[in-house]
Amino acid sequence: MPKIAIIAALEREVSGLTRNSRRIQHSHSGGLFTFFELENSVVVAGGIGLEAARRAAEAAVAIYNPIALHSVGFTGALQPNLRVGDIFTPALVVDSRDGSRTSIDHGEGTLLSYTHIASAQQKAALAQAYAAQAVDMEAAAVAAAARAHGIDFRATKVISDGFDFEMPDLSSFIDAQGRFRGVSFAMHIALRPWLWLRTATLARNGNKAAKALTGYLSGHPVARDALQSKTR
Repeated sequence: MPKIAIIAALEREVSGLTRNSRRIQHSHSGGLFTFFELENSVVVAGGIGLEAARRAAEAAVAIYNPIALHSVGFTGALQPNLRVGDIFTPALVVDSRDGSRTSIDHGEGTLLSYTHIASAQQKAALAQAYAAQAVDMEAAAVAAAARAHGIDFRATKVISDGFDFEMPDLSSFIDAQGRFRGVSFAMHIALRPWLWLRTATLARNGNKAAKALTGYLSGHPVARDALQSKTR
């Protein structure tokens, strides 16, 4: 059985990791999850947002009984020194809903888990309010699941949008299960030429970030230790 459960939001974030994996579906608490089984780990893309991440983490724990949960995926920069493609391994994860904090050994900086996609203006406010370097929408929920089950927690994120990048409004294209309705979004953008450049930049940044994350998780010695040290 895989020892590490890797929880992402979207399959595109971890597609490089799952390319040669065994794909299998499991039901849990009324939800259907697709898991990608690797030698020492299992990967699941549970959807966008804290609730989606919580459901995926709970499913992974119930089905695979891992010794650690690892939150991976895209994150937005809250500081100008973080650029697209930079790997961010925080020492602290903060849940914006209740201020709860999870410390991580061998990390650096603070990752804030926020309830929705932050605008450039909101990023500036969040950076000041929480003294955080990056913001995502999932890690704190995965951390809470790990804490509830008494298992290890890790986080590896990659910067997918800069601190001053104004994200397109994606919230109305995320369903209740955290799934991104890409076809509906594409139709929306097709009718709004003024959004084409920003959307193209978002896609290009996402591709760069996904490639950097795959390279780090599959090749960097620190990441290999994070994924495998508990199995030795």
